[in-house]
Amino acid sequence: MAARALRRSNPITLLLGLLLFLGFLIFMITPSSPSVPRVGSKSRKSYSGSYDAPPVVHYYLNNLTTSSEPIKNREKVLLLTPLARFYDEYWANLVKLNYPHDLIELGFIVPKTREGNAALVKLEEAVRKVQTGKKKDRFSGVTIIRQDFDTPVAQSEKDRHALAAQKARRAAMSRARNSLLYTTLGTDTAWVMWLDADIVETPPTLIQDLAKHDRAVIVPNCFQRYAENGVKKVRPYDFNSWHESNDALDMAAKMGRDEIILEGYKEMATWRSLMAYERQEGQSIHTETTLDGVGGTALLVKAEVHRDGAMFPPFAFYNLIETEGFAKMAKRLGHQPYGLPNYLVYHYNE
Repeated sequence: MAARALRRSNPITLLLGLLLFLGFLIFMITPSSPSVPRVGSKSRKSYSGSYDAPPVVHYYLNNLTTSSEPIKNREKVLLLTPLARFYDEYWANLVKLNYPHDLIELGFIVPKTREGNAALVKLEEAVRKVQTGKKKDRFSGVTIIRQDFDTPVAQSEKDRHALAAQKARRAAMSRARNSLLYTTLGTDTAWVMWLDADIVETPPTLIQDLAKHDRAVIVPNCFQRYAENGVKKVRPYDFNSWHESNDALDMAAKMGRDEIILEGYKEMATWRSLMAYERQEGQSIHTETTLDGVGGTALLVKAEVHRDGAMFPPFAFYNLIETEGFAKMAKRLGHQPYGLPNYLVYHYNE
């Protein structure tokens, strides 16, 4: 009993106990020091001023130029293609465009369909080949996104162009275009070049030829090559570039707000004047005409038009949809669309 009492009253034991108690007390009442965020091996200040704040980047979009001399002024072009099928001729034509490739960024949207999956494989291989090839042939960047909604109709030419399929088809096309546009549009983009995946032949100077006109929205004439009895011929293909008519305006006045007018169908006689039929062989390819509707097979747009809010309506906008609705929207924003009836690009012939 005496030995146990002695251990409890040992001065060394009492001292150690006191030190432990004081250490615990100091730990509890001392405020914790702020932790230091780390990025790699470097510290950054917090917004309280202790460490560097993340940088604030300023973009002066008013300093962007869109001019008649885009190459001289180093104006960047965003070339966008909704791609459901991959045509070798489309890609071969694309890489032959002689606008400096370091000023071109590519963007693609591919549907999640069986054909889309096959197209994606071919597209990725084609992109890989170019981007690992000669430096002068490489594009400044390539973005490929997958469509996050279903394609409403089959992709054969007959099914694509059936009147009954047009509203759903073109609404889906609008959604695809808008998704692609707003995913890829950069702060340094001066021009947006829309080029459909079935455009297989254009002049290599396509971009600078269209930009030379310095128009906010401009479209060439889309034709198609074909053979008849062994004779090679050409014919108009895209009928979405047109001048408005009183008949079409009267038709729209009698329609419901969700109904749309579709051009190029005998069931809807709009009597609009179509740029497709205004071509004058042998005349200047730079002859201009003002338009009220535009097609999207090959369409050059100043990026400021899209930044102003002009997009491709997937709904009836003044009884118009997709590219024709875009033209209407651009006009209401003060951007007059133009067309070049004698400047031809060619659509794939299935």
